[in-house]
This record gives sequence, C-alpha cells and structure tokens, in this order.
Amino acid sequence: MRLLLTALFLPLCAVAQWQPSFVENRFLRLEQLKTSDSSIRTYQSLPLFSYVLNDKYATTERTVFQSEKEKLNFVLDNKLNVTYQINPSDGSNPSDGYAVITFTNTSADTLRLRNVVPLGESKSHVYITGLGNHSLSRAHLFRPGFAPVNVILPDNAWELGFSAVNMVEKNVCALMRRVKWENATRRRFETILPPKGSVVYHLWLETYTGNWQEGLRQIFQKRKLFDLAQFDNSLFQRPDLQWIRKSYVIHLMMAWDQRFSLGVKWGQGINDFIKRGKALYGGDDVLGIWPTWPTLGLDQRNQFDLFSDLPGGLPNIKKMGNMMRAQGTKLFLCYNPWDESTRDANNPKAHLKGLSDLIAATQADGVVLDTRGSSSKELQEAADQVKKGVVMYSEGMAIPKDMPGIVAGRVHNALYYPPMLNLNKFIKPDFAIFRVAEQFKERIRREFATSFFNGYGTELNVFQAGTPDWVEEDYRFLGQTTRILRENSSVFLSRNITPLITTTRDGIFVNKWQDSTKTLYTIFSLIPEGFSGPLFEVQPRKGYHFVDLWNHRELTPILQGGKWYIEVETEPFHKKYLGTNNEGAVGCVAEMKEAFGLTNDLWCSGELLPNYNVTIWKGNPMYIKKPIVTNYGCVLSDLEELRYYEGKIVVQVFDKNKQELIEESILELQAGSVRVDAKKIKFLPPTAHPDAKSILSGTPNAELQIPAGRYRHVTTHGDVFLPYPEKDTTTYEISAFLMDKNLVSNTDFKKFLTSTRYKPKDAANFLKHWKNGQIPKGEENKPVVYVSLEDAKAYAKWAGKRLPTEREWQYAAEKDSVLRTSARTARLRFETLPTLNQLQGVVWQLTNDEYHTGQYRYIMLKGGSYFKPESSWWYVQGGPQPLTHQQILLRVSEGFERNATVGFRCVRD
Repeated sequence: MRLLLTALFLPLCAVAQWQPSFVENRFLRLEQLKTSDSSIRTYQSLPLFSYVLNDKYATTERTVFQSEKEKLNFVLDNKLNVTYQINPSDGSNPSDGYAVITFTNTSADTLRLRNVVPLGESKSHVYITGLGNHSLSRAHLFRPGFAPVNVILPDNAWELGFSAVNMVEKNVCALMRRVKWENATRRRFETILPPKGSVVYHLWLETYTGNWQEGLRQIFQKRKLFDLAQFDNSLFQRPDLQWIRKSYVIHLMMAWDQRFSLGVKWGQGINDFIKRGKALYGGDDVLGIWPTWPTLGLDQRNQFDLFSDLPGGLPNIKKMGNMMRAQGTKLFLCYNPWDESTRDANNPKAHLKGLSDLIAATQADGVVLDTRGSSSKELQEAADQVKKGVVMYSEGMAIPKDMPGIVAGRVHNALYYPPMLNLNKFIKPDFAIFRVAEQFKERIRREFATSFFNGYGTELNVFQAGTPDWVEEDYRFLGQTTRILRENSSVFLSRNITPLITTTRDGIFVNKWQDSTKTLYTIFSLIPEGFSGPLFEVQPRKGYHFVDLWNHRELTPILQGGKWYIEVETEPFHKKYLGTNNEGAVGCVAEMKEAFGLTNDLWCSGELLPNYNVTIWKGNPMYIKKPIVTNYGCVLSDLEELRYYEGKIVVQVFDKNKQELIEESILELQAGSVRVDAKKIKFLPPTAHPDAKSILSGTPNAELQIPAGRYRHVTTHGDVFLPYPEKDTTTYEISAFLMDKNLVSNTDFKKFLTSTRYKPKDAANFLKHWKNGQIPKGEENKPVVYVSLEDAKAYAKWAGKRLPTEREWQYAAEKDSVLRTSARTARLRFETLPTLNQLQGVVWQLTNDEYHTGQYRYIMLKGGSYFKPESSWWYVQGGPQPLTHQQILLRVSEGFERNATVGFRCVRD
C-alpha cells in the first residue's frame, strides 16, 4: 500500500495517508496509521527515528516538538535543531509520500551524525544500519534472536536506515536516506557537522503484509529505494541482451597472458584454456581480453591502437572470438573512458567511433566499462549500430537509478571479503551480477560460496600473475556451485526471493528462491564443525519432493513441534579459515514436482520424451565426468554402462529448450544387490659482423668505460599491480664493461640494416616512424624507436655487443651521476667529461633482462621517456624517471611491443 505522509495538524486528503500521533505529552512517536478508507490502525509506540550523535545512541521517543505552519520543530541533545516537513512539493525527490528531515548544528561543537534509523533500532524488529569500522561495508541487517548480517547496499545508499515492524493489524516498513548537505562533510556512513552545518534526510513509510522480508521487498525491490519514479525496463526486455542473465563464469585476462599462445600463434592457445575450464567448472560463459591498462600511456597509441597491434590484428581477434563462440564462450573487450591523453583520445566522438569500429571488426559480444558503474545511451548505441546483443558490463555495480541503462555489472573486489548478503540482487534479480575474485594470493572458496548463496556469477580476474597449486581444487568447487546456478537459472532470476529465512541455528543462513516450476534454498554455513539436523521450516505438498542438490540425496521432511523441517548437512572446514576467504560451506535444497518417478531400478516406461533430455550419472554429477544422455524413459538395468555398476545413480530430467533442471531422483544400488620462465639470460661471447667495425668507425656513439666496483642494487617502481621482482638490496661485484655513450640512433640502425638486410619475423610496427624505409629528415641522430627486443639484440650481435642487464644499466647510470655531481662541485665544464648521454626522459631503454612470472613475461625498461600523459593516473607514468625506477614492458608479440617511446643502447665486456 502506498502511503502519503501527513501530520495531525494538516488537512486530511482523500488518498492513503500516514498519520503519526503526536498527542501524548506532545512526544514525537508513531502510534496510529490512517488509511484511505479512513480506518485508523493503532500501533505500539515507536520513535520517529533513532540516531547516533558523537557515538551516543538516542531516539526521538521522548522528544518534545513544536508545530509551526506545516512543519514540526524539535531539538536533539540541545545541539541539533531538527525540522520535519511532510511531502513538500519542492521537486527534491521523484517519488511522492515522503517527509523531509533537516538536521542543523546549532552548537559551537563539531558533531558526527550516523546510524539514522526510522522507527528506531530495536531487539523486537528487523532493521538495517551501520556496525563496526569497515570503510566499505559497514551496513548490517539486524534480526531478533540472531547475530547481525553484513549486507551489500547500492553505492549511493550505504548510509541508509531501514526498519520492518510486524504489527497485529498492518505491518509498517520505513526508509531513511541522506539526500543533501551544506557546510558539512559527507562520509560514507556518517556526516560531520561543524557549527551551522546541516544535512537533509528523506523518510518514507509504507505498509506490507507477511514477514519482514515483504517489507524489505516493498522498499528495495518494488520501490527501488525511491531512486527513480518509474523504472524503464526496455533494455531488460530486449531478447538479444538476455543471454548475460544466464552467464555465471567470466575470465578477464591480460592480452599478454601466455595462455593465449602456449607455443602456438597468439589467440590459438585460448582453445586449450577453454577446454580445461569445461572439465573443471563447465567452461567460461565469457572471456575478456585486456591489452590496454597498465601499458596504456607508455607511448602515444590510444586504447584502440593497442587492440589493432595485437598479433594478427583485429582479424585475428575476430577469428579467436568465432572459435570461442563455437565452444559456448562469448568474447568481451575493454573500454577505458579515461584515455584522454593519447592519439585523438580527447575527442568523445572519437571514443564512440573507436568503440563502434572495434566491435564491428572483432564481432565482440560485450564491453567491460573500466572505472564506470553505469553505461550510457551513446555507448549502447555505438554497439547496437554494428551488432545486436552487445552487453555493456560496468566495473562497479549500477545503482538503482542507473540500472535502466545497463544490464550487467560487478561486485568490485575493492570490497575485499564481501558481505554475505547482496541486496542489489534483491533490488533487480534479472540484473546480471558477477563477483570479482582474484586467485593469485589466497584461497577464494568463500568468493564462490557467497556468489552462489546470492544467486549470481563470478568474474575470475586473473590480471595478477600467479597460479597457486590449489587453484584446480577451487575450480572444481566453482564447478559445483555453477552447475546448480546454470541448471536453475529461471529460479535465480525470479523476483520471488526471500532472503534469510528463519533457521533453527544461528551461523547458518538460507535464502529462498521460487518460480512456477520449483523452489530452491541456497545455504551458507559458518559452522566449522559442520551442521547436520533440521534447519528450516517447509510445507510438504502432494506431488512434490525435496532433493539435496549439493550432496545429491533425497530428503524427507521431519515433524517437530507440529512443524515440518528439512534436515540439512554441510561440510566441516578448519576453524583457522574463519574470517578468511576460505571460510564457510554451502548447500542447496530443491522442492520439485514428481513429474517422473524412479522406483527400484525402473525409471518411467521406456516412452519417448521429445521435450526433455534424461541425464544419468554414476555418482554425483561433475563436469569432468560424462553422463548417459537419452530422451527416452528407460529401465536402468538395460543400460550396458550400468550393468556392473554398484553405488549411487543420479537421474536428472532437463527441459530441452531452457536447458534447465525439471526433476532429479537418486537411486542407491547397494553392493551385492540383485538387480539388472624465469629463465636467467646467459650471454654468449659477442662476435661482431665483419662489416660492423668499419661501418661503425667514426660514429658519434662512442663508448664509455665503466669501472669495476661493488654495487648495492636498490630499485623502485610506481605500479603496485604488476608483479615486479622482489626488492634486492644485495651488494654485487660488477666487472668492468663498456657502455655506449648515446642511445642507438636511426643512422646507426640504418647502417645495420644496409649491412645485414635484416628482416624481423614479425614486422608489425617495425620502424613505423620511417617513411618508405627511409629516416625522416632531421631525425638521423635521434634514438631509433619502434624496435623490439629481438631487433635490438640482432643489432647488438651485429655490432659485437649486447644489451645491458638492468643491474649494469643502473650501475653505470649511478656512476655517471656521481661523476656529474663531482664535476659540478669542481665547477668543471660537462663537455669535457666522458659521461653518458640521454639517460633520463628521452626514451625508455631496453635491458637484456626478461622475466617470467606465472602467465606473464616482460622486459625491464629504464630511464623514462619524453611522453608524459597526464589526464589519468592510471597511465604508465612518463617523463624523466629516477635511475632506480623500473618499468615493465609486457611481452605479447614483437609488433605489440614496438612503440614510439622505447629505444636502447649497447654494452660490451
């Protein structure tokens, strides 16, 4: 029932009204509710709201008020002046039926206001407010008789207060949200009010019928937290975009991940990756490629250039996408809206055209919107004009007012150790949600478990390198959770969700999901010793039966105290995992129609079932196993594959069109029953090409002798995301060597080409800045760029030299820096000094060191470059860099690695 808020002193309207009673001692309480039929319902006395002011809890229940025209005025703690106005017509909210409550600090002190809860906190009703000090996930749901449960709220509603109060006559639910502030500091869960500072909250009250979850449904699911007056559902009604709803596993991978190659051409290796995934977790619904950040900004190439520069270019990405789709995996690409400093990147239309052209050329199925929690009409249209069914996938979770413009998004991993219950799923069940999980540093079973408990998928973000030995075991666990999600998608997309139904024991939680075909209960347990016993109440129905879909066993409800309960078993886990991402155990119970019966060894009667597939398993279903599949009802003993089998048989019936589970039955056949690189680079002694000495004589790139010495190698780097080598402060003995004073120039490299007729195996971007194979006029002595590591090594070998190790480069540069400092002190002229040139801020300089970590390979660059993008801190940081600074150049292909900001110099022993 919709309630418009009014007060005792206002004229009564003909529509439904909420009327708080302010009569007894003029205290501010809710005692009566007047509805559209003029009936008055009396309630237990409730405060208008409770609050925490400077860590002190209080309520309005004993607050004296004054009325002034159409407002109430009262003072809290002799410090906060509060005005209360019902349903103002100021256009400040898209919905009707709300009150505006303004808090103003009238004291000389700075105040902290938080945990504003409508109808107050109470041990006798359900409410949501903050608890603890977590910077991102303080919101908890409090239930009488149970410990509070941490919940995820929309990103614009972390501070909300909610209550659901079950009454004898009509139940009331209420919501309070902070909407604006002046001369105050807004924090996620509190407002700092200096003297004269103010903050405004809106308050809504509505009635509901049933348990407290129906009050939650009224405010969250039906009203969308009053974020918008009407929800435009047109995007969700598009058939071409609905495939993402039934997707549950995404892998996002950097384009330089070695699994793309695996010894073959780039892109072909992903075939084996998908096949392996099918055996472990049923395969990836989506695989996303990311060739931009964190290498974007290393040179002037924009994000779309980097896609084009992948091996084989955009046609190869399209070919790989076709191969993926043939195996049931969609292709996602990434979009970086913050890319505004590279080539043509500051033009919004160029962004849209670049995205549209990229989708057209690759036939991608979706786009990851980096750094964005929403999409836009323009972005979706850029995709729609070249291909239908392209899904925009935001980095963050869309808030309710943005949900009409995007159909999929993430639970971001910035929210580490996510709360157990995600109320975003409850708001819009057909919005496709994926929890971001990273496997490089710790066990993540809890990530899979909570995603399953909340009825949505997982994004395996494998950007961070590393594949621990337990990954395969966790993938199999993911396979168990994902199989249930995939086989029952319609239930998990239904609006009929009942979160946190009552259980017989705290510490084990149950969500209830229903559609027209079946009811599912997802279970998440924090009981380390495991749980076995009656857990939740059910109402047995004729023609239905209960099945444990996790352990695959039939369940018979038991009668206790006049109520029927389902017995549940959950696995134990080590107590040491409590509070980590490896805690918890899950389960799932289904109530299904007995559409097909299994009696002894006879299932059905052998007739054809044209609309169904029958799947028969030896033991529990697993992706790594192959079941017997038929569309006939069959006598099990007639199946040759089961002739000598003894043990559990699981028979499942699937709807052919929806590919969803209709019924599952289990038969136990008792034994004996009568029945029918990090390779270290080693240098070879350099041997100069016979022509090199004469050709290079007289070149301006003379050598400087670097003396031997003891050296303590200290390094720094700015990017904490990529896996840099561990800090090394060892003192080394460095042998004397010779280093080029200058970077290898275009002229030097031209002599090499003329002498050797060198042609790279991968010629993409090779000397891209030259014109028809000739050095541009005026650039003869500039450093050669658009060369790969292989190109540089070929030049060095021809010259009888090699590339420096990172340690040699830094040792020589630091020696040179000391020499220059000494010269300044002695006031010597630098041109008289034998020093190294072009060390910092010219172009990044290749070193000989190649690294291998997990699935990544990279080269280490030194010195910084002339290019310094500044529109976003996500870019590689350019400009001159300290001599200690390391910068990774990720290895994808020679063509991808060649760019306008990387050159080299040589050394020899």
